[in-house]
Amino acid sequence: MTYTREIIFMLVLFGANVIQGITGFAGTLLAMPPSMLLIGPDKAKAILNILAVLSSCMIVLYSFRYVNTRELMKIILGMLVGMVGGIYLYTLCPLNFLLPVYGGFIVLIGVKNLCFKPIASFSKGRSYAILIGAGVVHGMFVSGGALLVMYAAATFKDKNVFRATIASVWFILNIVLMGKDYMNGLYDQQVIFLTLASVIPLLAATYMGAVIHDRINQGLFMKLSYILLVLSGVLLFI
Repeated sequence: MTYTREIIFMLVLFGANVIQGITGFAGTLLAMPPSMLLIGPDKAKAILNILAVLSSCMIVLYSFRYVNTRELMKIILGMLVGMVGGIYLYTLCPLNFLLPVYGGFIVLIGVKNLCFKPIASFSKGRSYAILIGAGVVHGMFVSGGALLVMYAAATFKDKNVFRATIASVWFILNIVLMGKDYMNGLYDQQVIFLTLASVIPLLAATYMGAVIHDRINQGLFMKLSYILLVLSGVLLFI
């Protein structure tokens, strides 16, 4: 028996979580498309969600003093509302329709962020619309970061506050999704095995990302994240 798909999954996980460690977002967003193709959408969602909780927890513990509590509560409220709709939509829409739509969506967001300057600020109504939309995507694919980054880029001007607050969002919301996955019976033997096997590369990647975050200009790595975002979306059309 060969484990080629599982090994590739580990490599995808490592690379995506180096980026996650640098920016506080994009780990699951980057890992989800190839992971869906490698091990299936349900298992990918369950495993990446658990690992996102672990990586986010490490980032929050490392940089808790930078968390913007007021904005954190606003983001959580908006995204929780959207997640209810996203979880429901995932059960209704056929996967062969959802995957290319999802891929096209993250490609568009990545290209937009690469080619245009982030919007300086959003109105209150538009802010909540973006956060609810991010919640819908997160409820469907455990990766609502593309829309959330649009909001965060206009809200947080300090890279440390950006990273710590976004990581706090994923920690809280993904715990909610873990409960949903458990109730749906997704934690089978393969999911548990792959999750345990992924912990070491996850820890190494998160630590590496944190070291790079402290030493390298954040703007450069935001651009790198957007490039990888585009590539991850393109994978869904192959």
